[in-house]
Amino acid sequence: MKKVLVLFAHPKFEKSRANMVLVNHIKNKEGVTFRDLYEEYPDFLIDVPFEKKLLEQHDVIIWHHPMYWYSCPPLLKQWIDMVLEFNWAYGPNGKALSSKICLNAITTGGSKELYCTQGINSYTITEFLRPFEQTANLCLMTYKKPFLVMGTYKLTNEELEVYGTQYSSLIDSLQH
Repeated sequence: MKKVLVLFAHPKFEKSRANMVLVNHIKNKEGVTFRDLYEEYPDFLIDVPFEKKLLEQHDVIIWHHPMYWYSCPPLLKQWIDMVLEFNWAYGPNGKALSSKICLNAITTGGSKELYCTQGINSYTITEFLRPFEQTANLCLMTYKKPFLVMGTYKLTNEELEVYGTQYSSLIDSLQH
């Protein structure tokens, strides 16, 4: 069974119904290491050697976060900037993450209709996630399509539970 590392970054997790449901479905799964970066690093002082060891011990890396201004919350961006070092994660000698699977798990308040060429945001979520895809590519990881929960403000509790089950099933499939 492949080991999964979920790097969760939500600065207002306590206010997110959608992320609460998703996290509750996966945080205690066998073979899953769940890391709430805002709980671990409220001061933004990331323990880079520790995070690198975690990455080395896992086969699947999930960047789980809400869409914040068309990207990720600042702590996840800092984590990426600090932990994925030259000649470790990428570069001539950077092979530490080679062949690992990587993907984003994203929540958006806006609906799918808003994230398209005709919508107010002008681009799709996939287009906004290109920097994550390229980061994975540069680090020799296999980037998979994102797990998306969109229009979270309008979803019922029942609909959110369906997404929670789908997220758990996705992790099961990635583990085998």
